[in-house]
Amino acid sequence: MNDIEKIRDVLTELCSLPGPSGYETPISDAVKQIWDGLADEITVSKLGNLYGLKKANAPMNGKPRSVLFAAHMDAVGMIVTELTGEFIRFEQIGGLDPRILPGQLVNIQTRQGELKGLIVMPSRNLTKEDYETNPIPLKDLLIDTGYEAEELKNIVRPGDIITFANEPVSMQGDTFSAHTLDNRTSLAALTICLQELETVLHKWNVYAVGTVQEEITYGGGKTAPFDLKPDIAVAIDVTHAASPLARGWETKTLGGGPVIGLGMNIHPALHDILCEICEEERIPYEEGFSPGMSGTDAVPMQIVRSGFPTALISIPLRYMHTANELVSLKDIQNVGRLITAFVRRLDENTMDRLVWED
Repeated sequence: MNDIEKIRDVLTELCSLPGPSGYETPISDAVKQIWDGLADEITVSKLGNLYGLKKANAPMNGKPRSVLFAAHMDAVGMIVTELTGEFIRFEQIGGLDPRILPGQLVNIQTRQGELKGLIVMPSRNLTKEDYETNPIPLKDLLIDTGYEAEELKNIVRPGDIITFANEPVSMQGDTFSAHTLDNRTSLAALTICLQELETVLHKWNVYAVGTVQEEITYGGGKTAPFDLKPDIAVAIDVTHAASPLARGWETKTLGGGPVIGLGMNIHPALHDILCEICEEERIPYEEGFSPGMSGTDAVPMQIVRSGFPTALISIPLRYMHTANELVSLKDIQNVGRLITAFVRRLDENTMDRLVWED
């Protein structure tokens, strides 16, 4: 089985599971099982971060240093707020795009198990005049399960989690579509790295970290480097890929390879090293510029304790925070290649190169 097939299999498994921010246990358990045997040690933090340690296997002068790769496990989702007769009102978890919600099938995670539902809105001829051409706001959307009111209140309660119900799909070429590809793609790239490190000599310890609550609080990104005290931290996430209706400097090429971050959250020397590796390894890449905060775990990781040299590697993704995101599997493969090559180059002199020159 080649890397592309492995990535497809991992994504199919991970994107079939619930795991909105603050409710990551199902996805954490699955990643833990996938990483079992690839990491030398696996632990779970008090907040719910998943830590996989791959120990250095080559001699180095002095105590081995460590690098942390963080990919957030959580995704956007929804939560039940109240029952109104035979219907369910709900609110978003994270930056969900309400325009795409009407007509979506969802799974409601109840005490009695998973329950199918349908996000509904009034038919156009029954809708208020100002809703005829404008998107109906989330507060006016409902979920219909088919249950009558008395049956519904015995099964569903406020606080139950709601996730998209559509199945992952392999598309044409090397593309793949599913919900929660933000950020299950980066977990797949980290898995490829751990697999490649099985046969690679490396002088630094490697922490593969699945963080929690990135979409809401950056909680996992704040606490992981505080717990592990790495010498270098690298966030792996997604970025907007260009499409016919979304172009410009904020978007990157689907299939164009890793996007190497540059901006105030990113150590410029790490940016340069990652670009050099891409050139040497003939890995296609683009640079991604952040004039403000990057909106990723790189934000908190950079300033925990006294601060850590931090980098950001992103995977181009179309239709972010919708029920049907789309990604190139080759981009995920190339991110796995890049971070493996980065680990291979870490040595006694790496920290001496990390001088902030803007």
